[in-house]
Amino acid sequence: MSKFLIVGLGNIGPEYEATRHNIGFMMLDAFAKASNIVFTDKRYGAVAECRVKNQQLVLLKPNTYMNLSGNAVRYWMQQEQIELDHLLVLVDDLALPFGALRLKARGSNAGHNGLGNIQELLGTDNYARLRFGLGNDYPKGGQIDFVLGHFTEDQQALLPQRLDTAVEIIRSFCLAGIERTMCQYNNK
Repeated sequence: MSKFLIVGLGNIGPEYEATRHNIGFMMLDAFAKASNIVFTDKRYGAVAECRVKNQQLVLLKPNTYMNLSGNAVRYWMQQEQIELDHLLVLVDDLALPFGALRLKARGSNAGHNGLGNIQELLGTDNYARLRFGLGNDYPKGGQIDFVLGHFTEDQQALLPQRLDTAVEIIRSFCLAGIERTMCQYNNK
């Protein structure tokens, strides 16, 4: 049996709930709902555990705010003795069109402060991430307001289907591995 840490990035607090920047939390919430499990508050975040076939999953929504997510990731990796190749971070991405889902085995943080902090504290960018496209339909200098804003009505209508696909990708990552999962889902 292998153990995985699945981390959804977001910010805690009602003012951030359902904002674009919290899509990592939303993906993890969709996975928890599909798995019929609930989160409990623990050190550095809300945590839930489940099994998918013979794999054990620890789900984490850090309560450190986005820019300090690495503290929670590092702690739970050490606490649960999880290998780097069994870490999956769920994150928003402005470079992808809305709803696009891309699994990557590694890569730069592309200016994302949450990924940057994880990279800094783990000392590597060699960990998997599932990127959810937000698009970049905002005026110059409007990036912060855009990511902290809410999805449009049209986007909200499409969210459930995209979140269902994210749940499939997370399961596949844990069961089939990253290469097979990337081949199956990255071109959809």
